[in-house]
Amino acid sequence: MISVPDDDRLARVLLCRVAEPGEVDLTRAVAARGAISVVRDLVDGTLQSRNAEHWRARLPSARPAHDLAAAQAVGARFVIPGDAEWPAGAGDLAHLASGHGGVPIGLWVRGEHDLNAACARSGAVVGARASTAYGEYVASEFALGMAERGWGVVSGGAYGIDGAAHRGAISAGGVTVAVLACGVDVAYPRGHSALIERIATSGLVVSEWPPGCAPMRHRFLVRNRVIAALTAGTVVVEAAVRSGSLSTANRAGELMRHVMAVPGPITSTMSAGTTSGAGSMPGSK
Repeated sequence: MISVPDDDRLARVLLCRVAEPGEVDLTRAVAARGAISVVRDLVDGTLQSRNAEHWRARLPSARPAHDLAAAQAVGARFVIPGDAEWPAGAGDLAHLASGHGGVPIGLWVRGEHDLNAACARSGAVVGARASTAYGEYVASEFALGMAERGWGVVSGGAYGIDGAAHRGAISAGGVTVAVLACGVDVAYPRGHSALIERIATSGLVVSEWPPGCAPMRHRFLVRNRVIAALTAGTVVVEAAVRSGSLSTANRAGELMRHVMAVPGPITSTMSAGTTSGAGSMPGSK
């Protein structure tokens, strides 16, 4: 028999383990009735959701106390709505269209900085993994300039533009936040393991997925809405027409954040997305 946690935080940790982030009907149920009530209905088999049986099947593998201990072992914590460091912008995700994912059940945060303070005056710098030297130079300089002016830099920890943005902020002694599509204890991509560790030391590593979770393709698009929500605006430095970074720009536009794009050579495929994609989003500049 699965026991129902009597603590809201533990109940949210359990839900993070059995359900994928971005399940809007789940996040709305939690907001309306509380996590403990939702877990109780899930255990009883009375939760009304098209994915309820799938979540229920995963209940035996959920060990909230174990997940919290695993997070603590790498210097991470689980932040939930109502905590002092819960980022103010995250609540705006409740207003997105249902297909784009709702407010996170909670956020796993690794690093010593306060998450809300780090994001209160921040911008996202995102773009192509297969970036050009020009794009990486621009992303690095842009992030460096933001950091020198006291702005936090948020990105996804990936190769290319993301990595250049994180490094630019670090070089200026600024705070940078990496929002991952895997557990905060999982270095992805592997080639950025040293960079992720550096960010965890000088900034913050954030994820909706519990410790140990591996990255999967669909998780990156779900993750991107969080990058958009945490920041005042998103800058797309380089992006192909089908670049995932354009989904961040889309979500930022829907959230009425500023959306900006860096122009590049008209002959470059890495400039195609910044001219035809980000520039057409609501709130774009």
